[in-house]
Amino acid sequence: MKRIASTPKRFLRVGLIGAGVAAMALTLWSFDDDLFQISKNLDVFTSVYKEVNINYVDDINPAKMIKNGVDAMLDGLDPYTEFVPESEIEDYKLHYVSTQYGGIGAGIFVREKKVYVSDVFKGFPAQKADVRAGDQLLKINDVDLNGKDNDQVSQLLKGPKGASIKLLIQREGAPQPIEKSLLREEIKQPNVSYYGMVDGNMGYIKLDKFLENSAEEVTNALAALKKQNPSGIILDLRSNGGGILQEAVKIVNLFVPKGVEVVSQKGKIKEKNYTYHTENTPMEPDLPLVVLVNGRSASASEITAGALQDLDRAVVIGQRSYGKGLVQQTFNLPYNSLVKITIAKYFIPSGRCVQEIDYAHRKEDGSLSKVADSMMHEFKTKDGRSVYDGSGVYPDLPVKQEKFAEITQTLIGKLLIFDYANKYKAAHATIAPAKTFTLSDGEYDAFVKYLAGKNYTYSTTTEKVLTALKTEADKDKSLSQIQAEYDALKNKLLASKKNDLQLHKEEIKEVLESEIVARYYYESGRYENNFRHDDELAKAVKTMQDKALVDNILKGVGSYKVIGKPELAIANAKKDSDDDN
Repeated sequence: MKRIASTPKRFLRVGLIGAGVAAMALTLWSFDDDLFQISKNLDVFTSVYKEVNINYVDDINPAKMIKNGVDAMLDGLDPYTEFVPESEIEDYKLHYVSTQYGGIGAGIFVREKKVYVSDVFKGFPAQKADVRAGDQLLKINDVDLNGKDNDQVSQLLKGPKGASIKLLIQREGAPQPIEKSLLREEIKQPNVSYYGMVDGNMGYIKLDKFLENSAEEVTNALAALKKQNPSGIILDLRSNGGGILQEAVKIVNLFVPKGVEVVSQKGKIKEKNYTYHTENTPMEPDLPLVVLVNGRSASASEITAGALQDLDRAVVIGQRSYGKGLVQQTFNLPYNSLVKITIAKYFIPSGRCVQEIDYAHRKEDGSLSKVADSMMHEFKTKDGRSVYDGSGVYPDLPVKQEKFAEITQTLIGKLLIFDYANKYKAAHATIAPAKTFTLSDGEYDAFVKYLAGKNYTYSTTTEKVLTALKTEADKDKSLSQIQAEYDALKNKLLASKKNDLQLHKEEIKEVLESEIVARYYYESGRYENNFRHDDELAKAVKTMQDKALVDNILKGVGSYKVIGKPELAIANAKKDSDDDN
């Protein structure tokens, strides 16, 4: 019999030890090489900065140069990894951490180098002092504002709580500028901008962001609505860009039992990997629940909507969400600056990650790719419905998002609707309640008359196509052959545009009514007036009124078994595009 050679155990042990030492050496070499590369490139960066600072022909701004250099370095990663210098810390906290600051409670915008009030928030100093949307701000504490930008004016408006501030404003129709003296207050913009009862005996909560105390605000809103015995709850996360992950977990916990996994984060550093579970007894574990999302619902919004979908607890209605499945953490740097770094991806209960853009693998030209349909994976919800990763949160019930006509967008963009709302407020002391206010045909005709002589030129989609046709025909030297037909079609389009104010009357009225209502009832009034035209909200109410439909959706009966399958999603998107055309 042929013997099979074997390695003696002592040699095997020595071999393993040798392999281990070799692996350790390789690891240390790799680690040392990384340290060398870091040290080398930092030295190069410092030397370039020093030589430029000493020798460049003109004076340079050192802080600006370093900021540009750091921004360029981080630009190759993802848009959420960013450096925040000391000068921008307060704005950063306001945007990402807390909505609290000392001010007067008014929004501003700049038009033709002049500063105007865009919004006034109810209950704050500006509203109490009768500062109005449309007022032009001339001076703040005797500082002339002409030519100043939004950031400069915002800094002048903000300050310590209780400090006095003097405004000089010009109001349309007033013969002389008006001086207002106010005391700054702590301005805390709520995360929940509105809650109340809507049609069908449904409770409605509009959550704008997931900053500090957002879960507490949702809890308080839910408690108030419970007293009115709602038949269901609608949590509106449309255009909510997210915020603090832990706040999302707490909000999900309001509707699902204690001890349930909501989200996990996984990254390169194992110590930072963590799974978040619900920790409390839910407030409403059984009440029918709908979550509204759209293409600007991101991050913590997607954790909330996606987790409730994965747990078969809520019906998601609207449009596919943004697709941000990344987690950021801030790290303090010298001189009161900080850096926000993407440290992990998050995964909701089914195991899927909603991240749509692949920032880790750029093309040769530096451009980015979306996750390909062929790379998407199927996951299962708690009760076995099919969901997919790599494309945000796809709604259980998609609702096509209607777009305003070109003329409506132009009237909004050129601030003609904004200006007319101010004019209307000056002429009408009171109006009907926000939920019922409408403009009569005569009042709409007055608005059309107001537009006479105003500049609101715009190009329709058809005109843009016709212009492109003319350009191509000119290139082909064939324009002369179709000139007569081109001119005839152009004239017909111009004639048609003259009727746009009547053709799109209903949607223009909708926007105008909303803007007018905001002058009297502020943001809450704007919401209540818009409810009449809200297709997603109407779909939510109608869905929850049909208990059998809700059960079928959550149990995955029939067509509700699969949510957002890539080829189905593409077909739906194509259908929407065809409908638009």
